Order: sequence, then structure tokens, then C-alpha cells
Amino acid sequence: MFTYYLRLALKSIKRNPILSALMITAIGLGIGASMTTVTVNYLMSANPIPHKSEQLFYVQLDSWSQFEPAREPNEPPDQITWTEATNLMQAKQAYRQTAMASTGGVVEPQGQDEKPFMASIRLAFSDFFPMFDAPFLFGSGWPDSSDDNREYVVVISKATNERVFGGENSVGRTIRIVGENFRVVGVLNDWLLVPRFYDVTTGAFDETEEVFMPFYMKQELELSNGGNTNCWKTPEGEGFAAFLQSECVNYQMWVELRNANEKAQYMDFLNNYVNEQKALGRFARPLNNRLSNVMEWMENQEVVADDAQIMMWVSFMFLLVCLLNTIGLLLAKFTGKAAEIGLRRAVGASKTDLFIQHIVETACIGIAGGILGLGLAFLGLEGIKSLYGEFVQNLVGLDITMMASAILLALVSSILAGMYPTWRACNIAPASQLKSQ
Repeated sequence: MFTYYLRLALKSIKRNPILSALMITAIGLGIGASMTTVTVNYLMSANPIPHKSEQLFYVQLDSWSQFEPAREPNEPPDQITWTEATNLMQAKQAYRQTAMASTGGVVEPQGQDEKPFMASIRLAFSDFFPMFDAPFLFGSGWPDSSDDNREYVVVISKATNERVFGGENSVGRTIRIVGENFRVVGVLNDWLLVPRFYDVTTGAFDETEEVFMPFYMKQELELSNGGNTNCWKTPEGEGFAAFLQSECVNYQMWVELRNANEKAQYMDFLNNYVNEQKALGRFARPLNNRLSNVMEWMENQEVVADDAQIMMWVSFMFLLVCLLNTIGLLLAKFTGKAAEIGLRRAVGASKTDLFIQHIVETACIGIAGGILGLGLAFLGLEGIKSLYGEFVQNLVGLDITMMASAILLALVSSILAGMYPTWRACNIAPASQLKSQ
């Protein structure tokens, strides 16, 4: 019976091509606009590491001024000081932990024809790689001893390896960075976290860094600050060492805690640490330490921009307008079929039969509109990409989930839009139509 209804629906669509095309276009425009904005929001708010996002926690300590919070209403600073980063790492109270920071430096390829280039650098501890499941093409991360011994070792990205070593296995070879020779211990495979949650201060949607080196290289080589640096108090003294010992925050801290018990123990450790610092004359504010898992941290940092959410709701309103137009067109179409409907009722077709028949027709229009909407969404995302460039490269792709969602949204929307016109068509009195004929 469904096949019969489907055949009737397709004949009806062909019989009124202009009206059908208008309805498909209206639904397609609404779906296209909605899916463009929904896709951007979906990718912005996606869980970048779902299998352990509940075990990774971002550490915040309220080391700010006693006179005002770092951020209203009572938020602690979103980064920590060098003092806290090194003290927490030396304590080693979590299952895994890494303080980190960003910087940059010049990489000098050995080939005569290759020119030096600027590379983004992430300073981290050895736990960084297993904590965030970094995939390796060659080698591995450096051992714990390399952190404490301040060894000149690096992990480089696949792109850097291709640029400097032509894509060969470069583990054990030397690479010159910021004027120093480093030994390559690992080469990362393609790795793109969207959002790049481990450091949203330097751009949640930036690409993964090109070079990774031990955290203490920051002090060893007096590397410059990357990302945001905020201070509530002027550094006491001058020079790089004075700045490191200041109350300026520029470092991120992540810990891996496998269960609620470990989380509670680590929070106790943080509170005890802050109380010890209070005894030393620091941390003037009341205890306000935070441990936020990955999704909580992204929500706290408002990774999904307000503008993107507003655009999404505006596009849904546009879809509603398109559906209202579709309802009007369906009413006009089904009214034109009054004589046909009356005749079918007269020869025994029930209201249920007619209702299903016209809902199937509406669904066909919706699916066609959904396919058109997917094409428009693709064009819309390409338009965003051309407007905003590399910043949104990782946010403008339609995956299988979003394509299926677009078709489902079009199908449900068209059926809902067709309910009233279909109900009206099924209640046409057959006698009046037969008399008029």
C-alpha cells in the first residue's frame, strides 16, 4: 500500500511542478540556512575527547587580588602562575598531570635550500601525550626524566617533519630551534582536536602546535609568552626571572583523575596547598579552587560564541517562516484537488487512506527539500570558509551525522507543515464536490 501511495504522491508532484518546486525551494532554503548555523555550533560544542573527557580536569586557583575577582561574579583566573605550575608539578599528586604554556620560535632546517620559519611551540610535561591521546607516527613522547633534567628533546608535528626532514623517520636526529639543537624523540601523526580544549586562551580552533618541548625550556631559554598574560600586581624586580616569580598568570594546568575519589583527594590537596600559600602571605582571597572537566571547562570559557548561537536561532526562525509558506502552498494545492478527493471518498476511500496518501506526498516534498537544503548548506559553509579563512577551516564540514540530521529535520518539518492542509483535504464533503462536477 505504501508503494501505491508513493506512486500517487510522485504523480501529484509531477502534475503541479511549479507549486511543488516552490514548496521544495521554501523547505530547502530553511533547511540550508538552519544546517549551516547548526553545523558550526555542533562542531564548536562537540566533545573533543569523549572517552575520557570526564577524567581530565582543568585546574584553577584563585591567586587574584583581594579587592576584586579575576572575572565577575567570583571567577578565579583562567590560568595559573609559574610558581603554582612548578609547585603543583613537583608535588605529583594526580594520576597524570601537565602544566603547559605556548610560545614560538624559529626553526632552522639543515638543508641549504630550506629557509628558517616560525613555528608554534607548546611547552609541556611528558604526561601531556598520554593524557590527550596524542597519536605518534614515529617514536614517542619524552620520558619523565627529560622534564627534570631539562634535556633538549622535542616532539614535532608531521608537517614539521615533512618540512625539515622530508617526511623520513627523524627520531634521533637533530633539529635546530630558537638557536639551540634539540634531539627529536617523536613525530606526531595527523592530530586535530576540535575544539583544541587544552588551551583555549590561544584559540580554541587553532591547529595543533608544530613543536612540543619540555616545560622547563621556558626558564632555560627565556622563551617569550604566548597567549594571554594577565597580572593583578606589578612584578617585583626586573628581568625574566622576576617575571617568572610574579603573580602574572600565563600557564595552563591539566590533571587526569580516574574516579570521584581521586578528584576529591586532589581537591583536598589544592585546598591544603592554597592554605600553605596563605601562610606565606599569598592568596588573599577565600578558597575558590576549581576542577573542571573538559565539557565544563569549554562551557566556562564560552567556546561557542554568543553570535553563533544567535545566528542559529535566527536561522530556525527563518525555517519557521519557510514552513508557514509551505503550509499556504499545500493548502492551495490540496484545495485544487478537492474534486479528486471527493471522488475517491465516494468510491470508498477512507479519511485515513487519504490522510496517509497526502502525508506521503508531503514527506516526499520534504525529503526533496532536505536534499536541496544540504546543497545550500554546503554552499553556505563554503561561503563562511571564504569569508573567515583559516580560522574556521575546522568548523565548516558536513559529516554523516549532520547530513542525516538535515534530512530528518526536513522530513519532520514538512510532515508537521502538511498536517493541517492534509486534515482540511480529508474533511472535504464528497457530495458537494460530486454535485459541482
